[in-house]
Amino acid sequence: YPSEFLVQKITEDNQLPVHLHVSLSLQYVAGLKGSGLVEFFHGNIAEVENEELRHLMWSSVLFYKTPNVEVMACVLLSTKAIYFLLDDSYVHADEHQSDFWNKENSDCENSSFHLSCCFVLKLNDLQSVNVGLFDQYFRITGHSADHIVTCLTRDSYNTHTFIQQLMAVLSLLARTPSPEPVDKDFYSEFGSKNTGKMENYELIHSSRVKFIYPNEEEIGDLAFLVAEKMDGLTNLPSLNILLYVLAFQVNHVEGSAQNTSSLQPKTLILTSSDLFLFDEDYISYPLPEFAKEPPKRDKYQLADGRRIRDLDRVLMGYQTYPQALTFVFDDVQDQDLMQNLTLDHFGE
Repeated sequence: YPSEFLVQKITEDNQLPVHLHVSLSLQYVAGLKGSGLVEFFHGNIAEVENEELRHLMWSSVLFYKTPNVEVMACVLLSTKAIYFLLDDSYVHADEHQSDFWNKENSDCENSSFHLSCCFVLKLNDLQSVNVGLFDQYFRITGHSADHIVTCLTRDSYNTHTFIQQLMAVLSLLARTPSPEPVDKDFYSEFGSKNTGKMENYELIHSSRVKFIYPNEEEIGDLAFLVAEKMDGLTNLPSLNILLYVLAFQVNHVEGSAQNTSSLQPKTLILTSSDLFLFDEDYISYPLPEFAKEPPKRDKYQLADGRRIRDLDRVLMGYQTYPQALTFVFDDVQDQDLMQNLTLDHFGE
């Protein structure tokens, strides 16, 4: 252990996303190659001697208790647990996290020693995995609010690969079989299904972990929500969501020494007539079983919306992935020029 193919695969996956900032400690991890990466895992991260590192992925992550703080993490999947290697700056990002992270190394702040926090979710504690729309992200749920993490891969390939690896690792776990289902009578069975809302697609793994995928109704709900934001300008049957993608809105920071820019996570939705940017809650929905009240904010909050007919031009950057797009719209907003001209021309 491990095979040359696995070492090569993990080395290839150990690529930092160029558009996201990471600390020096995570840059060190990203610089490790081959057997050095495996040795680092066993010497610094692995909790038991006989666990194997199976997959590595760099992704932005959100925690249930701090839903507004998106942080970069190196996600390591082994045969025993999922490890989220975070940089130390995350601990200081929110003062309300003192109960979430037990800080003992505060004296290291001013030294040249760079600390990383490692959040561990044991596979035995895993209960369900919710896959987001179009595989742009997935949420891992354990037995409490401390054990809910969303990985914002923004990439269907990375999501699919991680889910496949996770299923393969879960197959190795020896769990007691779930009890036999109790036979329901006809009326209770019929009543439970007659709720008017279709449940999401569930795949219950042999390890009893649920893998939950969105169904068609979720797209329908999203289309209805988008139509509401359009103030009834479009009839709902003709509204089609052509594209749903997790992206960043680039805000240039003025007055700084370098030409820096901050990236604001947004959900971009394209319909046949409009372009929308939403602030989406990626971690609170669907509600976990232990949640006693709904989240404080809606799943989708409209940040910006423009009509395609007002789009003047699209500027494309020449850099490699991730690609930067600039949409330039006409200054005239919320005015249907053709309609106004017609009224002026033919009206009294």
